[in-house]
Amino acid sequence: MQPPVLHTILGQTFWLSASRAIFWESKKTLIVSDLHLGKSGHFRKAGIAVPQQVLQEDMQRLVSLLQYFSPETVIVVGDFFHSTANREHDFFRRWRDDLSARIVLVRGNHDILKADWYREAGIEVVEDHLCIDSFCFSHDRFEVPEGLYTFSGHIHPGVVINGLGRQSLRFPCFFFTRDYCVLPAFGKFTGLANMQPAKEDVVYALVEQSVIRL
Repeated sequence: MQPPVLHTILGQTFWLSASRAIFWESKKTLIVSDLHLGKSGHFRKAGIAVPQQVLQEDMQRLVSLLQYFSPETVIVVGDFFHSTANREHDFFRRWRDDLSARIVLVRGNHDILKADWYREAGIEVVEDHLCIDSFCFSHDRFEVPEGLYTFSGHIHPGVVINGLGRQSLRFPCFFFTRDYCVLPAFGKFTGLANMQPAKEDVVYALVEQSVIRL
């Protein structure tokens, strides 16, 4: 894993990982969004051939992050899971048994599993938003109290980098404004929404294994 990049908000230290996660140093908390676990299985149930390797690669990145940062808590700002239960969720349950970190899910629009399932999997579910000190965590940043810096997901932010001539490539990104941050989708089996940063915004593109400030 490449060394993370430092980003400071309100005097707090946050480390940005190319593996699509943020580590909040003082709270020993890993922040991720939009894992969409079970999405590939959902497509396979519909007869669309999506390799099982998609889930395995996402889970391995998460395991590597947990080993690197050793967080006490993992906050998922929505869309931890993609749909109703399937075999990929069972795979997660087996993996969860070996994980000591507390997992808190701020429910997203795709998190539709039954309450009993989350409880038995050792996942604490929060509706709407979670507030800690001067920060708020929500799947959709428009549904939060005013005056707090918000971490959100939902839109799967991406940024276009232009090369020579008319060549351009699009990459997932961390998108920071004065009031909020939008995290990249952790799951790689997702699309990207083109972001249009203002002059004062800060964008970090995730290019291969690097975090690059634009």
